[in-house]
Amino acid sequence: MPIFVFLSTMLATAMLFAPMQPPRTQEPIFRADVRLVRVLATIRNPQGQLVGTLNRGDFSVFDNGLRQEVAIFERQTALPLSVTLLVDTSLSTAKDLRYETDSVSRFLKAVYAEGDPRDAVSLYSFNYDVTLLASFTRRRERLDEAMKLLLPHSGTSLYDAIYLACQNLETRDGRRVLILVTDGGDTTSVKKFRDAEEAAQRADAVLYAILVMPITNEAGRNVGGENALKTLAWGTAGRVFTPSAMGPGVDAAFIDILTELRTQYFLGYYPRAVPSIANGYHRLEVKVRNPDLQVNARSGYYEEVERKPASPAERSGPVREKEYLRPK
Repeated sequence: MPIFVFLSTMLATAMLFAPMQPPRTQEPIFRADVRLVRVLATIRNPQGQLVGTLNRGDFSVFDNGLRQEVAIFERQTALPLSVTLLVDTSLSTAKDLRYETDSVSRFLKAVYAEGDPRDAVSLYSFNYDVTLLASFTRRRERLDEAMKLLLPHSGTSLYDAIYLACQNLETRDGRRVLILVTDGGDTTSVKKFRDAEEAAQRADAVLYAILVMPITNEAGRNVGGENALKTLAWGTAGRVFTPSAMGPGVDAAFIDILTELRTQYFLGYYPRAVPSIANGYHRLEVKVRNPDLQVNARSGYYEEVERKPASPAERSGPVREKEYLRPK
């Protein structure tokens, strides 16, 4: 008998007498949203002083009104900082530009002297254009060098600057901070207030603004722009500073920002029983046991969804991001 006929016969016999196996059933697949929602919070007493001694049990976090379990808690968190500085170089701030850059330089010295070795800073200027002068770096001298390129020009694309800077902040690890030195006006942005607000929320960036006011009389100031910045800052757990004097006043604002960053609480939770909603935006509320304490935390977050990358058109014209210097 040919060998292949013999093997075929043996295989058929084995299959005939093999025990019957029950058909396999499809294992059910369970999926859960395990995204950690990060919340940074600062707490102040009625006198406005920072409070840094609270415990996990003092906090309650609500996602769209539903209370959540705080899974991660850090007091005076040591998460590394990614700080983006946005300096307004529009003509309306030209006379104060030297004071601004001197204060920024002193702020950088303090960040690098006392911070985590993983902390990094990037620098943008904005007028009609948004210009990336230095990408994230630990080398302060490169940032000081980049600030020498700051020159006043017409236009103020404030919302474009926030939008573009947040695109780069969004990929950074640790805490993300956006600091603007500006007079608060916006005259040439393609992006709108809502675009800047959403970009800051998606980047999970704390926004601070130092308002340089060349016109101190309220009748001549851009009060609408100032109020828009206050809304942006408050929704991200940040603040707006209005220094009364250029050199010392801006220095004091930077010191206050550093103090807040060193006294932040970090709260993390995994959303439970929170249904998805149409626009993906979730309202957040952080409370503490003592009703006399003031809580400043982000007002919401967006669900993680796949988004289209920015089109070439979005990075042209007033929204163009020019890069003059990329330090390593």
